[in-house]
Amino acid sequence: MTDFLHFWQNLPAQMNPVLFSFGSFAVRWYGMMYLIAFAVVYLLTRYRLDTEKLPFNRAFVGDALTWAMGGVVIGGRLGYIIFYGMDSFLTDPLGSLLPWVSAPGGCRFTGVTGMSYHGGVIGVTLALLLFSRSQKTGFFKTFDLLIPAVPLGYTFGRIGNFINGELYGRVTEAAMGMYFPLAPTVELRHPSQLYEAIFEGVVLFTILWLLRRKSPFPGFLSAIYLFGYGFFRFFIEYFREPDAQLGFVLFNFSMGQVLCFIMMLAAIAIYIVQKKAALNSTK
Repeated sequence: MTDFLHFWQNLPAQMNPVLFSFGSFAVRWYGMMYLIAFAVVYLLTRYRLDTEKLPFNRAFVGDALTWAMGGVVIGGRLGYIIFYGMDSFLTDPLGSLLPWVSAPGGCRFTGVTGMSYHGGVIGVTLALLLFSRSQKTGFFKTFDLLIPAVPLGYTFGRIGNFINGELYGRVTEAAMGMYFPLAPTVELRHPSQLYEAIFEGVVLFTILWLLRRKSPFPGFLSAIYLFGYGFFRFFIEYFREPDAQLGFVLFNFSMGQVLCFIMMLAAIAIYIVQKKAALNSTK
């Protein structure tokens, strides 16, 4: 048991965030996890098309996810700047947006660093809204098609955060804590990335997957997802380390909790409006 605890608590220091590299160009696990996440969503949505009577085809799913990928990257990066990194952006606007930095002998690719989940949600929402209009398809029908698989894809994103050793939790005395090399102090900390992967990922996926055939109206699954994510993330924020450089606290709530509270309110509004619209359409 002692050997396992030692292994567990020191696991972050044993993980290399770089999968492989070619010279100065490195392929990181974090980026690979994004690709795996979209592949999972695509394959699970294709499974829905093959086993459920849905008015879509595979080409529609592929096109929708392509738009969603663009929304995640653009929205996630801009959301990070707006919600957490405005000071850095004002100091160096171009450097905050470009995926490379100046280095001796040229430029060094750094990838897209600093992503906000809530910004990604806004980006995907806008992207799928535009896509749905271009396809003359109901927005919530499109969103509900993809959303049951999204939490499982999200799980891999949080695993990527864990491998990077970022978004670690608060200091703890519990044996399940870990030592994160990037943390400012050498103390056991909650592996909050794994908490999120489990509750905002696996648990929420299970709930939505079980409900996917029982959706009473368009927007139902979307509302359940938004509320479920906001609910789980709100409480997990108590285990995450607040980022003093990037966040702020309002009435003892972190930025993440404020945004999650807004998500839950939005979910309730979507549920009420869409349910009313469905009832009116049947009269």
